[in-house]
Amino acid sequence: MIDNKTLATYCNEYLNVAKFSDYCPNGLQIEGTSEITKIIAGVSANQDLIDQAIDEKADALFVHHGFFWKNEKASITGIKKNRIKALLDNNINLFAYHLPLDAHPVVGNNIQLALRLKIQNPQPMGDTLVWKGQIDAPLSDVAQTLHNVTGREPLIFGDADKPIRTITWCTGGAQSYIEHAIEIDADCFITGEVSEQIPAIAKENNIAYISAGHHATERYGVQALCQHLAQQFDLDYQYIDIDNIV
Repeated sequence: MIDNKTLATYCNEYLNVAKFSDYCPNGLQIEGTSEITKIIAGVSANQDLIDQAIDEKADALFVHHGFFWKNEKASITGIKKNRIKALLDNNINLFAYHLPLDAHPVVGNNIQLALRLKIQNPQPMGDTLVWKGQIDAPLSDVAQTLHNVTGREPLIFGDADKPIRTITWCTGGAQSYIEHAIEIDADCFITGEVSEQIPAIAKENNIAYISAGHHATERYGVQALCQHLAQQFDLDYQYIDIDNIV
């Protein structure tokens, strides 16, 4: 058991939240019960995930995509009201960590994806959220490994036989970050989404590009974080995947 405020302080320090200027508040977004014994992890705080957390009698829900994003309406109406009311009615804490969970060197989305893809020497590229490493395989094999890991068919742009050695990646919706990969002459850039202009940018810069799914590439950080917390504070832990093809 741990107090919710103590857990929030620990997570904020562990994930170095103060370092990031983010699009949403990181940390304890909705306050529930003060005593936490069971935590549940999921990618996004949608109604399906909240309902399952209620069914599982969770004390806290940890997500990568929480509430209160910049430029969204500030009023608590509609589905936002329904989601927040469900959490409050059932006394469930909502913890959300966005960019800090992408960047963390141990439990972050980027390092966790690299471990699953068996990328060698994974490391962040300076102060960016893009990571780089080494792999020795044709593009088709890299794509197949991604498919095996995520259970999702990736979109592949480039010659299937292209040898991939320097590989770069950033989980989620990071298609604009391809410019960082181009700057170091990387062979491939992996992210979650793709925009209309990306295939031409990739082709004209001779870099392979893989769109592997926003949700699919960001399942792993929140799991690693909650596994860490469960071990650190002797908590019951469960991961619930509400699948999303995007």
